[in-house]
Amino acid sequence: MTDYRVSQGDVQEDQITAAIEKVTSQVPSSVYLALALGSMAVSVGFQAAKKHHDALFVGQWAAPFLILGIYNKLVKLHGSDGASHA
Repeated sequence: MTDYRVSQGDVQEDQITAAIEKVTSQVPSSVYLALALGSMAVSVGFQAAKKHHDALFVGQWAAPFLILGIYNKLVKLHGSDGASHA
């Protein structure tokens, strides 16, 4: 049976990804949480104003903001490619 798993340090990210992560890792994690909560609050406001389509549209932003926050945190903890540079 062939093992297709990638071990830590086997593959490195390209320079574009590393550059983006270097800049975005400077954003505090609380910003992503605030954006998610803000999108939920705006969605509730649209729902109260009977703008159901807008409420659904904006309400769906919460999950991507939280996923970006998790990705941001992982980059901060493990670096761009997770390889140990010892």
